[in-house]
Amino acid sequence: MTSSPAALMRRNLLDVFNEPDPARRAAAIAETYAEDVVWHESDRTVHGRKDLERRAGDLRAEKPDWVFHPAGTAAELDDIGHLGFQYGPIDQPPVVRGMDIARTRDGVIVELYTIVTEIRQPS
Repeated sequence: MTSSPAALMRRNLLDVFNEPDPARRAAAIAETYAEDVVWHESDRTVHGRKDLERRAGDLRAEKPDWVFHPAGTAAELDDIGHLGFQYGPIDQPPVVRGMDIARTRDGVIVELYTIVTEIRQPS
């Protein structure tokens, strides 16, 4: 199955980083990212699916009652996808806002950049 960059951006946010079940998250990672994916965060760079899976699990464990929501619709141009996000406690205003930008190839994400644009103190 070949996925468009926009579809991969939604899957990245909702099926990977919002997924609490490790087995379902691992399955989504296997379908969404290249084996040698590189994920850039402001404070680290993660290499490969296994390390991405570990980091995604760590994020879920840090704030298990927080969820991601898309901020707008996913967009794409050629092999690049973009999706804004909001992140915070369930049923409360978001604490973090940002965007994911990804380069894709052959229907999977090969490189992901997460850019945080706003952090506010939770209420």
